[in-house]
Amino acid sequence: MFVSTSSYAATILILGDSLSAGYGMSEEQGWVQLLRDKHPEHDIINGSVSGETTAGGLRRLPNLLASTQFDLVVVELGGNDGLRGFPPNKLKSNLTKIISLSQDSGADVLLTEIMVPPNYGPRYTKMFNDVYHQLADDFDIALVPFFMLDIAPNPDLMQRDGIHPNVEAQPQITQWMAPWIIDALKK
Repeated sequence: MFVSTSSYAATILILGDSLSAGYGMSEEQGWVQLLRDKHPEHDIINGSVSGETTAGGLRRLPNLLASTQFDLVVVELGGNDGLRGFPPNKLKSNLTKIISLSQDSGADVLLTEIMVPPNYGPRYTKMFNDVYHQLADDFDIALVPFFMLDIAPNPDLMQRDGIHPNVEAQPQITQWMAPWIIDALKK
């Protein structure tokens, strides 16, 4: 599957959903590819799949970790769990296992915050969002603030579905994520 090349400064796995998979555009237009272009010294593997839930990411992770020795795993999952109204305790359980497996493999972990629309009410929304903050505290890892906060309210940066960022938003996401990723590699 993936083979790490020792000539890279670091090998990074982006484990995400459609927000990182580049839904609705070519892979070359997505923020992960733009990050690769900006930081060619790193081997950045995009292990993101549109529609992925934390359970799906957890199922795929062991094979990804067995394929390559990653220095950093960036976890950008949970949006589809929230859109489907999955229980926050299940979200927390899956993310806990993803973080633990990644750390057990020798990788550092960077967790990205995910927020959901208020469709299920303020109680669910708060419980969902609290999971990310609790896990960052529990594992003493950095939590990247949700990169869609400034993008989602701007229709010029969103696809027609109102959920996914468009091509114009991708450089902004790259600019948001790059310092977090580079900083995590310095630790």
